[in-house]
Amino acid sequence: MPPRPKFTKEEIVVAAMELVSERGIEYLTTRNLGEKLGSSARPIFTVFISMDDVQREVRAAALNKFNSYIREIVNYTPAFKEAGIRMVRFAIKEPKLFQLLFMTENKEQVNPRSFFGSLGEYEDLCTEVICRDYGLDQQQATVLFQHMWTYTYGISALCATHTCMFSEEEIADRLGTEFLAITSLIQSGHMNVTTPPPVPGTNRDDLKTNEILAGLK
Repeated sequence: MPPRPKFTKEEIVVAAMELVSERGIEYLTTRNLGEKLGSSARPIFTVFISMDDVQREVRAAALNKFNSYIREIVNYTPAFKEAGIRMVRFAIKEPKLFQLLFMTENKEQVNPRSFFGSLGEYEDLCTEVICRDYGLDQQQATVLFQHMWTYTYGISALCATHTCMFSEEEIADRLGTEFLAITSLIQSGHMNVTTPPPVPGTNRDDLKTNEILAGLK
């Protein structure tokens, strides 16, 4: 008869996520987790096969915590802007968990189409409120979401690494400006206009702004 687990799966995951939240995923070792539980490492492996399994469960729990920040956006106006603000807020309040979810190096490169298709509940909810609030179709909502997520991620990463911190007002202003720019391009039908590449050796005084922007007319 196998030994009765000293800790439940949920108790181990909670302790593990607290470690990651405080110190980062690299601090999640059998020894550190055992100490966090006030035990040796042995009871961990009456529930989990390996530490890789623990890490997967911690990541799932962190993703659920992140999504819990987002689920209430349906009660806000504008809802999509609130989603962006909450993403940055999560990066500020839980930098180690944000790094675990969105700043962990992949073993293989992932193309943008595959990446954005993997954001799950967050992406689905955001595109839903975009369609609801702005009258865009699903394809347009997806384009808007992807561009705004990329921009919002940049602000979030700066905050999560303490490279640069923004106030709530600055976050709202920056997201609002970017949103208006992308939305205007989508609604005008110019989202796919190709901008000219930089030309080596060209004097900036010789550039003609009207020619560069001609494609937007």
